[in-house]
Amino acid sequence: MRAVVLRTPGQPARIEEVALSAPRDGELLVRIEAAGVCHSDYHYMTGDLTAPLPLVLGHEGAGIVEQVGDGGSGRVQVGDRVALLWRPRCGRCAACIAGNPVLCELGPVQAQSGGLPDGTSRLAQADGGELHHLMGVSCFAERVVVNENAAVVVPDGVPPEVAAIAACAVITGVGAVFHEVTEAAGRPLLVVGAGGVGLSSVMAAALVGAHPIVVADIDPAKLELARELGATHTVDVRQEDLVERVLALTGGAGVPWAIEAIGRAQTLEQSLACVAPGGTLIAVGLGAADAGFSVPLNQLVQRQKRVVGSLYGSSNPHLDLPRIFGLYLAGRLPIDRLLGDRLPLTEFEEAYRRLTSGAVGRGILVP
Repeated sequence: MRAVVLRTPGQPARIEEVALSAPRDGELLVRIEAAGVCHSDYHYMTGDLTAPLPLVLGHEGAGIVEQVGDGGSGRVQVGDRVALLWRPRCGRCAACIAGNPVLCELGPVQAQSGGLPDGTSRLAQADGGELHHLMGVSCFAERVVVNENAAVVVPDGVPPEVAAIAACAVITGVGAVFHEVTEAAGRPLLVVGAGGVGLSSVMAAALVGAHPIVVADIDPAKLELARELGATHTVDVRQEDLVERVLALTGGAGVPWAIEAIGRAQTLEQSLACVAPGGTLIAVGLGAADAGFSVPLNQLVQRQKRVVGSLYGSSNPHLDLPRIFGLYLAGRLPIDRLLGDRLPLTEFEEAYRRLTSGAVGRGILVP
């Protein structure tokens, strides 16, 4: 089958013919219908984040189950459409038992081994050489083998493109609001970054009744889409100072919650400065592996500000994705408004050129 293989960070990935073995116990063979073009893959392509190489890229996907390995639960059947999860769930470790499966102990196993939860790969190079999975998914390919727990069945009426981005960008942005923001109705909320994750937070903030909803970005087209999705105020940070504008909009008080969906030190520091005493900065954007940002100690203590990280929207995907799909089908979460260009898998380089050039909407690769 064809897949996008990354061999050396900083060098172009290439379409290659790769071998994919049959699913083992508790695994699924899935034919990919749609894969989202996400910045996280770009971090691996540039070397900001590292993983065992060579690997097949892609972690945001959806497709049709073609084969079910022995020993499964029976929850997923041949012919089901599934959304793929880049975090495993063993169901036995302390994090899973506590209802926080995004911190499952198998996550580091996948990250360090470049394999599935058992630490082994189902991928191989055409010459038989070793080839790794990215985050247990690797959906920039015609087919994938994934653990059954890395798949959520998609209900009828949800298009594959929507299912794909729902399993990463949407659940991250929506989950940050659903799980880290409390009693938001009628209270201000700031979202910094109007990409797929940030815009998902905007939709969720509008759904829970936050007001005003302030969105900051450098791209007027993205800010316009943010307004269409529920933002009441937008800040073009090329033209205005973010902190001054937010404080002016809130009578000098600041916002109870700021969601930073970029992953840059400067915007994290600005977001924290926008947070009201007792408020919370929610960081959802990823940066380079060694990246950090400065937190004024006295501001943290004397104003009792909180800084929290939110991986995968602090969600429980097997509970939250069906909820998100239901809200989409009910017309309450217009996820399809986030979709951008559709390109064939062979044009993945163009998809990332558009992403890094500021394209509006989540690009989709179609094998």
